[in-house]
Amino acid sequence: MSDFRVTDAAVGVVLEALADEGSSETLALWVEVAGNDGTSFMYDVYFQELTQVDPQDLQLRFGELNVVIPQDSISRLAGATMEVGSDGELAITNPNTPTPEATDLPDLGPDALANDLALRVNAILEEQVNPAIAAHGGYAELVGVVEERAYVLMGGGCQGCGLAAMTLSQGIATAIQDAVPEIIDVVDVTNHAAGNNPYYQPAKK
Repeated sequence: MSDFRVTDAAVGVVLEALADEGSSETLALWVEVAGNDGTSFMYDVYFQELTQVDPQDLQLRFGELNVVIPQDSISRLAGATMEVGSDGELAITNPNTPTPEATDLPDLGPDALANDLALRVNAILEEQVNPAIAAHGGYAELVGVVEERAYVLMGGGCQGCGLAAMTLSQGIATAIQDAVPEIIDVVDVTNHAAGNNPYYQPAKK
């Protein structure tokens, strides 16, 4: 049983973003550990249909907000809290740290960028994805493709944005996998905690 928490203020921020998605009653907020920078975890935070919940996933309810933590992330998020900081930023405070086994990434050397799949994925990023997200000051850079997995680094306005994971999962990943169906997964290797606005800062009104 996880004691993952979402503060009332954070619930309000997420529900406001969720309202813009439409069909909000069928969506939940997924929170999962996506990787680490060696000393702290990095996270994917995104909306997804409740029908995608696996029986082994943890489902939590905070007021009107449904939260899902995938099975592999439950222990890593035990005791963590999603909250809103003093600057209106949505962040995750987590007492857990990566184990040495969790820090391993595949070899992303020159070969990972020179193979056929990498060249095709990079073309999609340059021709379709980056022109679309450039308006928000962001860009996506391919780090490499290993075993049909594309590893993508997000920078500029995308780094540190709490909705960057949503941009990746619902936009960039879709564009890549539609054009290069051999890609089975798109992995965000960005250290979003190092961004200017960690995780999510709502628009000023």
